Amino acid sequence: MKRKEETVNIIYVSNDGYARHLAASLYSLLAHSRQIQDMDIFVLSSGMSPEYQKRIQAVAKRFGRQVYVEELGDLREKFPYDVDTRGFDISAMGRLFAPEVLPETVERALYLDCDTIVLGDIRNLYGTGLTGCLAGMVMEPTVYKEMKEAIGMEKDDAYFNSGVILMDLAGWRREHVLRQMLDFYGAHAGSLFACDQDTINGTLSGRIRSLPPKYNFFTNYRYFRYSTLEKLCGAYREVGKEAFREAKKRPVIIHYLGDERPWIAGNHNHYRRLYEYCLNHTPWKGTPPEKGKEMYMQLWWCFNQMTRICPGLRLWISRRFGMKVIDGRRKKREAGNG
Repeated sequence: MKRKEETVNIIYVSNDGYARHLAASLYSLLAHSRQIQDMDIFVLSSGMSPEYQKRIQAVAKRFGRQVYVEELGDLREKFPYDVDTRGFDISAMGRLFAPEVLPETVERALYLDCDTIVLGDIRNLYGTGLTGCLAGMVMEPTVYKEMKEAIGMEKDDAYFNSGVILMDLAGWRREHVLRQMLDFYGAHAGSLFACDQDTINGTLSGRIRSLPPKYNFFTNYRYFRYSTLEKLCGAYREVGKEAFREAKKRPVIIHYLGDERPWIAGNHNHYRRLYEYCLNHTPWKGTPPEKGKEMYMQLWWCFNQMTRICPGLRLWISRRFGMKVIDGRRKKREAGNG
C-alpha cells in the first residue's frame, strides 16, 4: 500500500495592508502545488477585515483548497512590556505566535512572508530534515554588523532571514520557544532593528538549519556576487557558490526584500512582472501601483547598478543610512498614530 503523503501546512500572517500581496503569493503557491495532495493554509490575521478574508479564501477555492483564518487580536497585548518595532508593522511579530494559535496537530509548517512569490515545487523544501534544529531558514549575509552585535552575534556568525521559515512547531511547543522569544525580546527592551527576525536569530542561535538560497532568494541579491557575500559573512561559505548560482538562475521562492517593491510606481524590480501576473489572478486585479516614490525608485535602480560595479560603495551607503531610514519610518508611523 502506498504511504499517504504528509499534509503540507502553510502559514501566512497579514492585516488589511498586506492582504493583496498575500493573495498574489497564495496564487503563486497554489499554481505550483497542484501535485500536492493535502495542503492546509493558515492565515494568522492581525485584524484583517471579513471582506478581505473572503477574497483570500476565494483565491484558494479556485484550486480546491481551503484557507483557515486564525485571529491574533491586538498583538501588542500579547507582550508583557512595551514594543517598539522600529518602523515595521507589528503584524511581523505574528509568526512567533504560530505554535500558540494553531492546532497541536500541526507539528510542522512552512511560513511565507506576504511579499514572496513561489516559482516552483516546494515539496523538497517542506521535506527537509531539520536534524535537531527547530527551524530551517536562508542566510542573509548583508545585514549590518550593528544588528548582529545588538543580539550578541559576531560578524561571521550565520544570520538568517525570517521571510521563509520551515518550522518545527512540535519542537517549539515542547521547548517553550515562544516564552524564550518573549524573554529575549524583553531583555532588549522590546526594541530591535529587525524585530521578529532578530528575536528568532537570537533565541534559536545554533538551532537553525541553513537552507539553500533558492528557497528564499532576495530580489536585490541578483546584483551581488557570491564572493562579496562570502567576504561579508564567513558563515556564508557553507552555502557555496553553486547553490548561489542556482538560486539566481532557478529560484523556487523569490522575496521582494528591500525598498524596491513591485507594487510601488516607478520601480525597476527585475521580478516585478511575476508579482503583477499573480496579482492579476486575484480579486485585487487592476489595483494601481502606489505613487509618490518615483524618484526614490529611480535612485534604487542606480543603487543596484552600483552594486554590480562597486559593491563596497553600496554597502557603505547602506550601512551609513540604513539605520536612519528605519528610524525615520518609526517616527512617521508614530506621527500617523498620534
